[in-house]
Amino acid sequence: MSSISPLQQSPQEPQLQYVQAAPVHRANFPTNRSLTKFILLGIITLGIYQIYVIARAGEDLNTIASRYDNKRTMNYWLVALLLGWLTLGIMQFVWRHGTSNRIGNEQARRGQARTISSADFWLWCVLGSLIIVAPFVFMYKWLHAMNGLCADFNERG
Repeated sequence: MSSISPLQQSPQEPQLQYVQAAPVHRANFPTNRSLTKFILLGIITLGIYQIYVIARAGEDLNTIASRYDNKRTMNYWLVALLLGWLTLGIMQFVWRHGTSNRIGNEQARRGQARTISSADFWLWCVLGSLIIVAPFVFMYKWLHAMNGLCADFNERG
């Protein structure tokens, strides 16, 4: 028998249960955007694939960069199918200028080499359209930069 009365017993400490936190789910953004596929599937689908790839890259850019730069890139489907026609193509220039700059800024923020900027857009895509191959060089750089951002985000978040 115990000589301690029930009133003298110390209250039992609650048992803490440790629950392991769920693993952080990282997005799995595509990192296989290539210029060859962009051109060939764009020809086969009459440009729909090209609009899809650019629109998807814009959405990915919003997910990757918006929490740091507090900006949102307009949906490219809206730009390509409606606003581009209404503004006689000017809105597409504005959209590509802005996304090129955002991609370069996000590359710099992540410690990557800044491979694209809005100046690249104006020099390669607009001024370079005088020589046929320059807009393709710009598109290669743009797709490659998005692949790099997406790969870094898939790895580090």
